[in-house]
Amino acid sequence: MTLAKSSSLRQLATFHTVARLGSVSLAADELHLTQSAASIQISGLEQSVGSPLLQRTGRGVRLTEAGELLNGYAERLLALWHEASAEMESFQGAFSGTLNVGAVTTAEYWLPRLLVSFVSGNPRVKVKLHVGNRDEMVRSLASQKIDIAVMGSPPDELRVAATAFAKNPMAFVAAPFHPLMSDPQLSMATLAEAHLLVRERGSGSRTTVERLFKEAGLQLRIGSEMSSNESLKQMCAAGFGPAYLSMHTCVLEMNAGLLMMLPLANNPVEREWFVVRLPAKGLPQVALAFEKFLCEEGQAQILRHLDDLKVEPPTSARPRAQRNGRQSFAKL
Repeated sequence: MTLAKSSSLRQLATFHTVARLGSVSLAADELHLTQSAASIQISGLEQSVGSPLLQRTGRGVRLTEAGELLNGYAERLLALWHEASAEMESFQGAFSGTLNVGAVTTAEYWLPRLLVSFVSGNPRVKVKLHVGNRDEMVRSLASQKIDIAVMGSPPDELRVAATAFAKNPMAFVAAPFHPLMSDPQLSMATLAEAHLLVRERGSGSRTTVERLFKEAGLQLRIGSEMSSNESLKQMCAAGFGPAYLSMHTCVLEMNAGLLMMLPLANNPVEREWFVVRLPAKGLPQVALAFEKFLCEEGQAQILRHLDDLKVEPPTSARPRAQRNGRQSFAKL
């Protein structure tokens, strides 16, 4: 008797549930079975294997060595079966399953709105969103932890298929009262000496700003490193130094007059958002559908989101430098 010929997917599912919960009775409740029916399925699986899979303990059950080995295979088989079921349903126009998407931290300011919009049209889809810096997203793609990633520039260190779908304006910003804001001759050379606030190594904006100064033949003097856009914005708004940020991250602060673009030539710098995936990996239909959604609707939905964030602060609450004119986001 062999495992492949004599065991069923239902037996494997029951066994995997028992292994996960550590209890036959809890697994039976979750699977809507009687405890005796669950025990019969486990016994049949053990007969097929020819070895005990579970060992009774005072508080439930634990896996034997054979059980540990089989549980790993069961998890993979069941995941593949669920994926196959979702793919078959997608041929009938009913997308389901889990969308495994990764995003750099800057994208979390607008991507959730797009995910809600996508899921609203595909209510059977579940979302698993992984957020991290650029290096983390590259590693997640390489290890196939995620199906697609949203980032500011495709990685050079990994062979990927990348499609630009929206504009990502990046800008040097500072508090309205920062001395650089009133410098009529402000240049990249001046900015290079200004102790710029930057994100940590591995982030996309850090890579971009270092490239900008390198292309200008300048040595960048880093003032402080921040591990999040929020801390970067707060330090910048407090006057600690200028910063290089995606304007998508600081719409509210700029509308409120807490931050302003520095009077620097070619500021902001127009960059792009990309949806990235491994070219050799067969994507689930739900991931392909979301990739298409981003390419067809991403730019328009991001602009609508930015429009929704435009809140005019009371005149008395605006910094003096802002009262005679408010910077516009119409071109984002």
